Formats: sequence, structure tokens, C-alpha cells
Amino acid sequence: METEEGKPAVHKLISEEDVAVALAKYIADLSDKSVKGKGSFSIALSGGSLIHTLRKLLEPPYKDTVAWSKWFIFFLDERVVPLDDPDSNYKLAYDGFLSKIPIPSGNVYAINDTLSPEGAADEYEGRLKDLVKRKTLSISVTNGFPKLDLMLVGMGPEGHVASLFCWHFQRYEKKRWVTFIKDSPKPPSKRITFTFPVINSASNVAMVITGEDLASAVKVALGTHSSDFIPLPVQMVLPEGELAWFLDMDAASKL
Repeated sequence: METEEGKPAVHKLISEEDVAVALAKYIADLSDKSVKGKGSFSIALSGGSLIHTLRKLLEPPYKDTVAWSKWFIFFLDERVVPLDDPDSNYKLAYDGFLSKIPIPSGNVYAINDTLSPEGAADEYEGRLKDLVKRKTLSISVTNGFPKLDLMLVGMGPEGHVASLFCWHFQRYEKKRWVTFIKDSPKPPSKRITFTFPVINSASNVAMVITGEDLASAVKVALGTHSSDFIPLPVQMVLPEGELAWFLDMDAASKL
């Protein structure tokens, strides 16, 4: 692991299997600390390969020792499709992870799939605000956005995170908690997504990146650039909490 004061912890591991092992321990440790400290653990999941990388949490010792009933699950972004659609991040997470652990169904916050992108974003933001009012979620004292315990974030080859893409104005959103897009450069076109103020308010953000196709974006993300450089979305992940990168050898090959 490489780390310097004020910089993210960068875990360079050999294989995707090693990333999965390290990620499971990292999440389990954060969960234990959070549950002991305040009685709950809030986590936002991404889609794609990240769900498969959570598989080690389904094995001993974690499956039997993590306080699953204290977890609250959110989605960093979601495709506006039926929840049983193969493109749904909820379905991906349910089939590969959530259905295999005893998390109360009421603690899993899927989108309302009957609404338009605008409506789904508004409704999801409203639910987050209600959870803040009920003290289920805490609030950032610095910016007033919800403060989740952990954001699990993947990345696309061109550097997008969640559904915040390079040439979309939504990545500069400063007021909304949840926004929407109708023209994703990769299908499905209609999506909702957490905004960067919400992502960056988290106590912990983990960037989980595996595969050689992401190596160039990793190099840019972890490099240094002049002040006039237009950042990739991934470079806008600058949490007020702790940031950790989990990379396999292929993803880290250009560092």
C-alpha cells in the first residue's frame, strides 16, 4: 500500500482475487467500527464488476460476523429500468450479493422504477432527506449533504464514475443530492445518480478498479496536472473523509 499524508491510500494488488480479499476486510472493518460507534452502517453500491468483487464478504468469517441487520444499502447510480431488468443495478446487486446475506429488505433503497428519470431522482433524493430527518443518515457539517459511511465506486475506461460522464453538465451539479440523465453515452440512456457533493461528503470512499482497459484512466486520475487541465469525473472524487484505491496489477500497470 502507498500512502502519503493528505493523499489517498493506494492498494496495489496482484490480481482481482486479491482485490476482492482486501476489499472484504476493508468493508468489514468499516462496518464493525460504524456499528459499534453509532449502531448502523450506510453504504452505496455501484454496478458493473464491483458487485462480483464483493463476493468474499459472502464467505467465512465475514458472512457470519458482519452485522448485516445494521446495514443500509443505497445505489450510487441506477438505470431507469424495471428492477427485474438485466440492466438494473439493483437486480445485479440482488442476484450477486444482497440475496445471499440477511439484510432486512426495508434497509435496501432501490429506485421507484415506475417513475420518469426526473421523478425517480426527485423521489430518491426525498427519501434520503427523510432518512436524514429521522437520524438514520447523518449530515455533513461542512456542506449540509448526507454523509454515508462508505461509497463503493467503480470507473469507466474514459474516467466516468457513477453516471457522471465527461461531457455532461450534471457532474458540476452543486445543489441537488440526486440528479438524472437521459442521454448516457452507454445504454441504458436514462439514469439517476448521486451528485459529487453527496459522493464527496462520505466518511469513506473506495475506488475499486480492476482490468487493463482502465489503466490509462487510473494513470490520469492518480497523476498530477496543471491548473488549466479539465479533470476527468474520477478526478472530482475528493471526499472530505478517507479515500482508498484498490487496484489489481493490470489496472495499476501504467502508474
